[in-house]
Amino acid sequence: MSAQPPAAIADRLLPDETVLWWDRPSQDLFLLTPRDALLIPFGLLWAQFGVPFLLIGLLLILGRFLLDAWLRAGTHYALTDRRALIVRTGPWASFRAINLDQLPEITLNERSDGRGTIRFGPPLGLWEGGLWVWGYFVPALDPTPQFLAISEARQVYAAIQEQTQGPSA
Repeated sequence: MSAQPPAAIADRLLPDETVLWWDRPSQDLFLLTPRDALLIPFGLLWAQFGVPFLLIGLLLILGRFLLDAWLRAGTHYALTDRRALIVRTGPWASFRAINLDQLPEITLNERSDGRGTIRFGPPLGLWEGGLWVWGYFVPALDPTPQFLAISEARQVYAAIQEQTQGPSA
């Protein structure tokens, strides 16, 4: 990672806003997460009922992992002194800015290698919004803003906490 953020981030900065950190999500396939305990068996069952069902089953079994990795490849995250920024390019291009002074609940889920996810808001429940919410199948499309699969997640979480609490006495 270079010292300067990519254009996708730099173009979204406010005047006098300072980038404290920026990164991209992991480009690995996310295989066998807890949600897969339901989705893979359902996909296998679904795939047994003809060509249309086979295609949907393949999407549930394998295609969603590839779609998620492809979406993450066009995603950039940044933490500034004022906001958390999430920029996605491509067919589902989007930009989200979360003001640190209005930050909702944030959670950190960290793996033993230091990679983790920071969520800005509570996760949707399995049945909340219906099972067919795309974010349930493809983590990169989850409607809850998040820094998904970033390296050194605990340090970024601490930097967010530091910015929201202001200078210590």
